[in-house]
Amino acid sequence: MSHEDQDSEEPGETRTAVAPDGAGDRVDVWLAQLWPDLSRSRVQGLIGAGKLSVDGAPVTHAKDKPRAGARYALILPPPEPAAPQPETLPITVVYEDADLIVIDKASGMAMHPAPGSMRGTLVNALLAHCGDSLSGIGGVARPGIVHRIDKDTTGLVVVAKHDRAHQGLAKLFAKHNLERVYYAVTRGAPKERAARIENRLVRSGEDRRKYVVARDPNTEAGKNAITDYWTVESFGQQAGASAGRPAAALLECRLHTGRTHQIRAHLTHLGAPLVGDPLYGKQRAFKAEGQHTDEAATAVAAFPRQALHAAVLGFKHPVTGEEMRFESALPTDMEALIGVLRKL
Repeated sequence: MSHEDQDSEEPGETRTAVAPDGAGDRVDVWLAQLWPDLSRSRVQGLIGAGKLSVDGAPVTHAKDKPRAGARYALILPPPEPAAPQPETLPITVVYEDADLIVIDKASGMAMHPAPGSMRGTLVNALLAHCGDSLSGIGGVARPGIVHRIDKDTTGLVVVAKHDRAHQGLAKLFAKHNLERVYYAVTRGAPKERAARIENRLVRSGEDRRKYVVARDPNTEAGKNAITDYWTVESFGQQAGASAGRPAAALLECRLHTGRTHQIRAHLTHLGAPLVGDPLYGKQRAFKAEGQHTDEAATAVAAFPRQALHAAVLGFKHPVTGEEMRFESALPTDMEALIGVLRKL
């Protein structure tokens, strides 16, 4: 029979527990199971830092077997200050509780600091907005980013406030056990109005920033990527060699995997790159037939970012188990673009 004496769940305190018979073969695995808000890697780091003792003697190896009847004490240091600095920036909070926060991200805001872009990110904004409620991700007082959308993509993202929520969300994303819906405006349109795209994405040999569909999935390393799409609306007709096909389209895309640039790479592979995409968008002139062609071509050429919006995010709350679903309306710039394209 095991018993546990936890002085406090707050970082900066000491947690103690007596190892029962059958605690397992590794002390790090046992403690991570005993305290679900601590990841196994976090426990390993604390052991490496000399923060775990057994009957007063230091534990130096995470792979040590728990000693039945022995009393273990784990010291949780206060979270280290986050390297990114808090910045008071405008953000749209869709939902927030003690465990997580859902943001409707604007275009132009990167998710987290990176070399050359250490300020103005969502992480900076969240440190200012809810830094006092962050209990630490891996021992650092920072928001837990479990998924990313590109800097110029708009829409919904969920961020964890502590290790337990971070681990729970990470498992959902790893198993693709959540709902993610995006809306995309494309140059041209896929041949099929609705289909599943399933293939392997690899880095482009011509541009390492890009991902492309593997030509030979048996020989090229890559990651399986699955996107369902259907055509919500198509606009006008193309001129020239592709006459008869839509000049542009509004697509709904549902992700079953979450690979980098997945939608951008998949739609480019189908010959329908996102309007405004500076990396994947073909730079040929927008050509359509009928009235308002010049107005539409101007709007497409002037669109300042990839026309992609994360519109729906649904998941099971990693702590409470509650089913949650959030929706975000199309941003005004995409609405305006669609309004012009509808004139074709």
